[in-house]
Amino acid sequence: MTNRGVGVGARLRRSTLTWPLLALVALLVVNVVVTPSFLDVRLQNGHLYGSVVDILRNGAPTLLISLGMTLVIATRGIDLSVGAVAAIAGAVACTSIAGAGDPASPSTAFVAMGLALGLCVVLGAWNGFLVSVLGIQPIIATLVLMTAGRGIAMLITDGQIVTVNNSTYAAVGAGFVLLPLAILISLAVFVLVAFLTRRTALGMLIEAVGVNPTASRLAGVRSRTIVWTVYVFAALSAGVAGLMISADVSAADANNAGLWIELDAILAVVLGGTALSGGRYSLTGTLVGALLIQTLTTTVYTIGIPSEVTLVFKALVVLAVCLVQSPKARALLRRRRTPPPAAEALRDDAPTAKVARP
Repeated sequence: MTNRGVGVGARLRRSTLTWPLLALVALLVVNVVVTPSFLDVRLQNGHLYGSVVDILRNGAPTLLISLGMTLVIATRGIDLSVGAVAAIAGAVACTSIAGAGDPASPSTAFVAMGLALGLCVVLGAWNGFLVSVLGIQPIIATLVLMTAGRGIAMLITDGQIVTVNNSTYAAVGAGFVLLPLAILISLAVFVLVAFLTRRTALGMLIEAVGVNPTASRLAGVRSRTIVWTVYVFAALSAGVAGLMISADVSAADANNAGLWIELDAILAVVLGGTALSGGRYSLTGTLVGALLIQTLTTTVYTIGIPSEVTLVFKALVVLAVCLVQSPKARALLRRRRTPPPAAEALRDDAPTAKVARP
């Protein structure tokens, strides 16, 4: 094998995307074996349908929240409140539409979504204030809104499931423009975030804050503003995801909408190669991680795993991918495969030195 081939192989083994991509391909293969038509995509009435399209559509909210989570984690933070923020966004939008004079008009839907996203920006600013200004640990600061947010959503909906009948609002979660509109929205946000963080200095500033906040502040970087901004963006992306979730069923379920989606987002970010210690991050890795999480969920239902062991199965798969990603785990595995040096044999084979007798 040429040196070039060896170099490519070494780079692939070191890449944080290799193992998540292999795991994603393996899950797709399993689905194809169980359901041979799994990869089939058909065009009907100008819309694309198929299991792969469903995975992309169902994974769109997770991808949106994961993008915000990636930037937060890159600054050494964490946001546990994104699921609650998603529930609040759906509750505000549906309650506003249901209480409007003309619940079916497009203007009512736009006003309702604007109110919901505006409140999400306020909630993100609150998280950013607690973390960047008051210096509260991110896991504690966002845990406050995680626990209180569901209660706020329940208060907004009065503890009921609020249903609406507005085609404009429903299009956010169930509409089509060849592909489902949810996919197009999430991909547009992904491209925008990638452009702003990789084609401008913003990405470098975020990484600098994550690597060493004190040093970046002394170097003139407005670390407080950077941290504040990423928490606002995380809440805003969670709000858009919440609108998708509620619009898909044309209802707001404050108790279940976005439940535990923050954990899926954190898993997607970690599987994509972003370190929880902050610093360098990978948006492409987050995209792969989000697809992996959603494909895993689909696989669970496809192969008929009982619902009571679904979470255990997902945890085992995620743990396996994390282990094969770990350099220490791979080094330990290679060490076990490599036979120990035959020290005794070498000692026996070595020529015996002759000692001169007096």
